[in-house]
Amino acid sequence: MALNYRKLYEGAVEKLLFICATISIITIVFITIFIFRTGLPLFEEVSVTEFLFSDRWQPTDDQNPGFGILAFIIASIYVTIGALIIGVPIGLATAIHLAEIAGERSAGVLKSVVEILAGIPSVVYGFFGAVLIAPLNRMLFGGTGFNILSGSIVLAIMILPTLISISEVSIKSVSKDLKAASFALGASHWQTIVKVILPAAASGIIAAIVLGTGRAVGETMAVLMVAGNAPIMPEGITSMVRTLTMSIAGDMGYAAGTHRTALFATSIVLFIFVMALNVFIKLITRKGRAMI
Repeated sequence: MALNYRKLYEGAVEKLLFICATISIITIVFITIFIFRTGLPLFEEVSVTEFLFSDRWQPTDDQNPGFGILAFIIASIYVTIGALIIGVPIGLATAIHLAEIAGERSAGVLKSVVEILAGIPSVVYGFFGAVLIAPLNRMLFGGTGFNILSGSIVLAIMILPTLISISEVSIKSVSKDLKAASFALGASHWQTIVKVILPAAASGIIAAIVLGTGRAVGETMAVLMVAGNAPIMPEGITSMVRTLTMSIAGDMGYAAGTHRTALFATSIVLFIFVMALNVFIKLITRKGRAMI
């Protein structure tokens, strides 16, 4: 009797898990269909070349509307690269410290701080950037202070939890035999970290960077509050810009007709980019497991 009850219970749990997984897949499929069905009609009025390679965004111009998102693409790239340049060295150094150097107590405190950073809402990061980073930026470089640099700094702080957590796990997963062999050959702790541990954990670290890139590209509210929201081609790190996500969030409330369709087409560009990042992560992690 007890055995039959256990089998029924396990079968029910398995079916429930299958249903949950199916719902998740169906949801993603419906979102994908909705975005593409709503965005693709734009290309009946605007060519793909004009949409991707023109920097003229004037969707409300009745006489000669423009639907080019090149400036938004370039701005997204600049802000994301800036965030990675700032965030990756800090995140990787912190992960190394947690995994290989810090004592149990200090590591626990630092991990708590990282977890708190991960739980802070985006709007709080944006507010922090608007009241502290942007004014400091303005004092140092002039202008409004709301520009690529401010956006990159805020995004760098936001992606730190992802970079630190995944990199730390990857570093800790390196075989202890590799470390022991390095020490046996006379290598110092730092030499072992640089020449043995980091290369062995490279696939996981790259995955962390790619995930951080996806977070940076997809972030909206924080960047909207500090990057200036100017739909122009960036000329440097102190330029006011509008990213792809900023364009969608800023215009969707009042957009109609072709303007609204163009915003969904912009979503398609973001969707394809994020999917490409996910495929890249799969390839990298698979390669890392194969090497192990």
